[in-house]
Formats: sequence, C-alpha cells, structure tokens
Amino acid sequence: MAEIKDIEVIKTTKSRFDPALLENPGFGVLFSDHMCSMDFSGGRWAAPKIVPFAKIEVSPALTVLHYGQAIFEGLKAFRTKDGRVNIFRPEKYHERMLRSCARLCIPPVDYNDFISGLETLLKTDSVWVPSKRGQALYIRPFIFATDEYLGVKVSDTYKFLIITSPVGAYYKEGINPVRLTTPGEYVRAVKGGLGSAKTPANYAASLLPAEEAKKKGFTQVLWLDAIEKKYVEEVGTMNMFFHIGDELATPSLEGSVLPGVTRDSVIHIAKDWGLKVVERKISIDEVFAASNKGILKEAFGTGTAAVISPVGEICHDNACVTINNGQTGPLSRKLYDYITGMQYGDEPDRYGWVHTING
Repeated sequence: MAEIKDIEVIKTTKSRFDPALLENPGFGVLFSDHMCSMDFSGGRWAAPKIVPFAKIEVSPALTVLHYGQAIFEGLKAFRTKDGRVNIFRPEKYHERMLRSCARLCIPPVDYNDFISGLETLLKTDSVWVPSKRGQALYIRPFIFATDEYLGVKVSDTYKFLIITSPVGAYYKEGINPVRLTTPGEYVRAVKGGLGSAKTPANYAASLLPAEEAKKKGFTQVLWLDAIEKKYVEEVGTMNMFFHIGDELATPSLEGSVLPGVTRDSVIHIAKDWGLKVVERKISIDEVFAASNKGILKEAFGTGTAAVISPVGEICHDNACVTINNGQTGPLSRKLYDYITGMQYGDEPDRYGWVHTING
C-alpha cells in the first residue's frame, strides 16, 4: 500500500492552465495538467505515480479494444469558500469500483493507493479546481486490460489512470426540469448482466436510443426492464425517484440498475428528514396513473454529474405526463441545495461523507 509521501510526482514542463478556462468549462472537454497512473503485471499493482496528462500509445492488439475488459468511475472535488478541496464520498465510489472490477475480472485497487494517488493528483493540480458555485473538478478513475492478444480471455496486465476535468452543469437545463422518454423496442440491461457495473459496454448499449430521443427533443431515455418492459429502472446517467403521495420511491437494485452514490445519499438524507422512502418495483403505468390521480408530486434523477435533476415530462407509448407543471419541485430543490451545500462546505457534514484535502 502506497503512502502519499511515496508517490512519485513528475510535473509537466509547461502548464496549460489559464484562469479564463474556468469561466465556462462545459462538461468533460477540458483536462488538467496531470494524471495518476498505475500498472498491473506479475500479479500485483505497482505504486501509483503522478505524470503529465498526455496521449497514451497502445497496440492495435490491445485486448480492451477487442473484448471490452474495462471499468470506470466518476466523482467530484469541490472548492470551499476558505480554499480547501472537498471530495464527496470517495470510499463509496471506490467500493463501487471494486464491484465493477469483480464483475469484469479486473484485479482490485487498494483504497490506500486509490485515495493517496487521488489526493496527490489534486494537490498537484489544485489550480484546476474551480471556485465558482455550480462548478467542480470531475474525477475519472478507470482501468483497462493491456495484454496484446486476439482471443477471449482475462488479461494478465492492466493500466489504472485517474484524469480530471473542470466542469459546469452536466445537462444544459441545469437544475431546471428535463424531458424523458421510454426506449420503445430497445433494452439496456438484464439481471445477471452488466447493468450494475460501471463498464463502457453498459453505456454503449444506450447510445443509439439516446440519440434517437434527443432528435425528438428529449433530454434522455427512461429505461424500462428488459423482460416485461414495464418497470422503471434508470435514466442513462441517473437513478430515478418518484414522490408519490406520502412516499418517495426509487427502483430497487436487482442487478440491472447501477447502485448510484447520489442515490444512496438521497435515501439517507430523505429518511433523516422523516420521509417515507421505499426501494421497490415501479411500473411506468403506476407513474402515469399517479399523475392522472394528482398524487405524483415530483420525479427527479440523481447522479454524480447532475446531483439532482428534476423531471418535468415523461413520455411513453405516444402519451405524456407533465410533472409539477414542468417546474422544479420543492423536494428536488431542497435535496440539491443540501447535498451541494455539504459538497462545498456550506452545510455541516453530519454523515462523515466529505473527504477534505488541505494544502
């Protein structure tokens, strides 16, 4: 296990940082000066090191290019008013990363290596962490197979990288409601498949339906189960919640839904606020029926990128329902303000979720 003092830092000779870049960073298009790198061979991970962000040379025979043995994560760092940097729930993201590793037969990365490499990277590139509220430094750890071999087998070698990107809002709507549509003939994942793992193949299946939805004016696809095509699962980038009557309901985790860290946070917070929170099957027919009865108060997505994303409209089988008059609901807003308040250090961290980096 690597200690922070043991991590080699090789700094770039020419920084690309310009404060003007942080005025409007977009999402996932800018990258900081350095990255954390670690290699696996001979049955063990080498110590992490910090190196300049640069293109990597790979063989055309790299197994990940042919058989998709790769996983990734996504978390964020936030600048507080007093200049510190907060990482939100890094141990939970690492825990999910290990589950994805197990599903893809990738050797696990020790938490101490993970957090030490991440801390050192953030200290090295601290100027890239935005100070403006609503912005953050997006953190992308990922692992991919590096054997050169044309044949379906588990790789013997791997590369682990962490890259970072200053970002603004994920959806152009920001905290304003998004429009969703169900996928029609398409399915995303089944129990026993890759739906609960954060792996590229899990997202590749969603690209065509998402593109078709966008052409029709929708923000994203609201996925239904692959067997009966009636139960809500998740949006391509978010877990879903429905405030129906006195109940805050979210689809249960049954192997085809990604266990979101923000989802878990919302469940904890809402229960502490005295809300009745349930994890269960929710059919799209129930959602429409609740809307028709006037008891569907709000619907919102949760995810690292958007935090809380209110849903203003859902369409299914040529019918649509408008939720809360297409406006951001009070619960969505309250959850967004509270979670982002913790992340930026403006709300007390009652749960021990914030990992602060000094210096």
